[in-house]
Order: sequence, then structure tokens, then C-alpha cells
Amino acid sequence: MSEAKTMFEKIWDRHAVVTTDEGETLLYVDRLVIHEASRHVFARIEREGRDVRCPKQIFACADHYVPTAPREGGIGAISDPEIRRMVELVGINTKKHGIELFGFGDPDQGITHVVGPEQGITQPGMVLLGADSHSSTHGAFASLSFGIGWSEVAHIFVTQALWQRRPKTMCIAINGALPFGVTAKDAILAIIAKIGVAGALGHAIEYAGSTIRAMSMEARMTICNMSIEAGGRLGMIAPDETTFAYIEGRPFAPKGAMWERALEYWRRLPSDAGAGFDKEVTLDAAEVTPMVTWGISPEHALCITSTVPDPAEAPDADKRAAIEAALDYMDLRPGTPLDEAAIDRVFIGSCTNGRIEDLRAAAEVARLGRAKVTAWVVPGSSPVKRQAEAEGLDRIFIDAGFEWRDAGCSMCTAINGDELAPGERCASTTNRNFRGRQGRGGRTHLMSPAMAAAAAITGKLTDVRALAKGN
Repeated sequence: MSEAKTMFEKIWDRHAVVTTDEGETLLYVDRLVIHEASRHVFARIEREGRDVRCPKQIFACADHYVPTAPREGGIGAISDPEIRRMVELVGINTKKHGIELFGFGDPDQGITHVVGPEQGITQPGMVLLGADSHSSTHGAFASLSFGIGWSEVAHIFVTQALWQRRPKTMCIAINGALPFGVTAKDAILAIIAKIGVAGALGHAIEYAGSTIRAMSMEARMTICNMSIEAGGRLGMIAPDETTFAYIEGRPFAPKGAMWERALEYWRRLPSDAGAGFDKEVTLDAAEVTPMVTWGISPEHALCITSTVPDPAEAPDADKRAAIEAALDYMDLRPGTPLDEAAIDRVFIGSCTNGRIEDLRAAAEVARLGRAKVTAWVVPGSSPVKRQAEAEGLDRIFIDAGFEWRDAGCSMCTAINGDELAPGERCASTTNRNFRGRQGRGGRTHLMSPAMAAAAAITGKLTDVRALAKGN
């Protein structure tokens, strides 16, 4: 009898070229995704007289730096000369090396972690790496996916492999049905609040349980996207019929006999019965509520009906100091009900929550009123934008006073002209609420698309359940 293996172990072992006595493994990389900040890597390999070894296994997007305001005039309309040059260079470099680019103006342009799945580039059983920390998103398709630095990207360019140290394994099981008004974003925030931002440090997470199995691929991507916020090296979910139905027929998906061969392999990937994990965590879906962050870390998350925590009730001096610092930055007072916090801006989008399912959820709430604050809706890709427009979601948002924009990372990264002003408080569907993440001095509250839309039409943090029931 062969030893029972986890899904992670099966994929890792299949891709291990060699492992040293020191525990370093050279992993074969099936696919690599990059974005427009890659100019330094192309410049480096050219200086060294090297070439890209497997260009057909590398995919590029223009997402982090591109503006999301209307794009009439093409690249020449980008006002910032440095950003304009970056966007130009990713086009020049990818064309020179034969790399597929979903660039500025391309009908399929969008955020890397939205484009990969919707194009069928992301597939089960792969090692798919990205030049971005939220590459863990692709793990929703049972791939080993994590973010790497640009020096590591250069190594893959030249060798199509990468040295890595094998992480430990962790299973996070969620069981039961999520209550009314509760989404995948609430579930992952609840997980992070429970285990902390270092709770999965050094581990490859496998999300399991009936709650996960019942989720759509969009919801699974939201879960895996924020694995890094829990400290995980990567997050992944076993493939099933939901996975296969999503992939089938997409541009880069296997076709014909290759599809049948792929399915045969993919169906063998789930963890074996009896496979052991180094760490296990469980969560009851019935206990998850609409979540919102109050501080400057994703673990600073509470139910929207809670109050701002009191540092005096912290278990130790370090925790007390951390809470005090967070409340000082966020300009919140202990004991204040979270749903009394007024906001200045709303942002709906990002690789966490910029897919069609997210926009549908936000639109269902937006139709209940009219935005009282500046609210942006930024689709995760141009195909998502077209689909939303075909369904009339754009009209719902516009009629409700929301601004409908083009695809990109936008205010999630705040390195593209889309950012908060100092002191502005934002209800956001992004993945990080660090100091200045959405603009210097900006204050971010993380939440689901429905919760963000509710905040837009009330002008404050709001329990979407009460709003929906009231209508």
C-alpha cells in the first residue's frame, strides 16, 4: 500500500526535480504570471546575454499601474510618464520574447489573478507562480500557487524552475451553510481573525469541508486569495465538478482527447483518505457573520454588530499597545459601535472581489438606494466588465450614483493614480488594510462587496442583513 498523501504533497512531489541534503527542492514551474513592473527582469536577462527558456509558459498582464478612468486615447493618454513607459515596455518586452500579453487596450486585459482563471491558463495540478503576493488565488483550482520576487522571476525566465523549501501542511475545514448575508469574504476574514496573521506561517493551506465544496469558483478564489493574509505560503482547494465545469471551453483549457486526459489526472489530485496534516483548524459556517475590519491588520476583524475593541481589555501589554496604535491610526474610539463609523469613500473591485459574482452581489444592494459618498466599481477584467454591462449591472450602479470604471488593480494598490486622500475612510473589498495601503494616510475597512455597497448607500459601515431585510 502506498502512503496516503495530501493534495499538496502529490503536486509538490510530481514537480520536484531534485532535493538537496539541506532540504531545498528545485521545482519545475508549469506557468508564470507577471505584470508591467517586469521591466527590470527583462533588462537583467538581456544584460546577462540570456533568453526566456519557455516563453509559451509565461503570461503577462497590465494591471497594477494602469489607470482605470476611461481610456480614450490609448497608452498616450496615460498622464504619468513613468507609468506610461512601464506599460509600453511590457508590450515591447513580451513581443520580443514571444510571451502572451493581456495588455493595455487588449479586449481581455485585467488583473493577473482574474485573467488567469477566466482564460483557462490556471489549471489543477500545476505549479503556477506569480510576481505578486496574491498569486495564491490560483490555488482555488488545486494548483501550487504563490507569490515570488523579481529575482526569482528571473530564475524562472532562464530555467523554468525555482528552488524552494517545502512548507508544512495545514487543513482549514469549514462545514455547514453560510447564513443569510454572509459570503466567502466574511468566511476568510473570520478565519484570519481566529488564527491571526501568522496562524498559517510556513504552511501550505488546504481549505476543505462542506462549505467550501458548496462554493462557486469565484467564492473559492476569494478564499484562496487571502491565504497570504493568514501567513500561509499558499492556499488551495481540491478540484471537483465545479472546477471542471468552470475550466471547460476556456481559451487555454485542454481540448478533445487532451481534456479527457487532464480530467483523469485532475480527479486523482484530492488528498487521500487518511492523509495527515501538520496543523488542522475547523470553523462552523453557522457562526460566521458579516465581517468588517476596524484596525490596520486583516486579523483586526469583527462582526459588523460589534464595537471597537478597548485596549484595556487586551490580554497583555503587547496586544494593548498594538490595539492603541491601530485605533490611533484609524481614528476610532473604544466601545464605539462599528456600524456608527462614517465613511468617505467606497471601493468595490480587486483580485479578491472584482469578478462577475462580486459585482452582481454589490448591484443587488446598490439598487436599494443611492450612494451618499464617492463609490467606485472597478471590474477585475475587461471580460468581466463586458459581462456586467450585458447584464445591466453598470446601469444599476450608475443610476445609484456609483462610478463605473475600467479594469485594473486600481485603489487596491494605489500606485496608479487611484488612491485615498490623507484621513479618508474607505469601505473596501480589497485584501489589505495596512497603514497607507490605499493611499498615504488613508483608512481602510475590509468587507464583502455587498457590505461595501451597503456602506455606500448609507454613508457608514452597515449591516447588509438589516438593509436587505428592511427592503
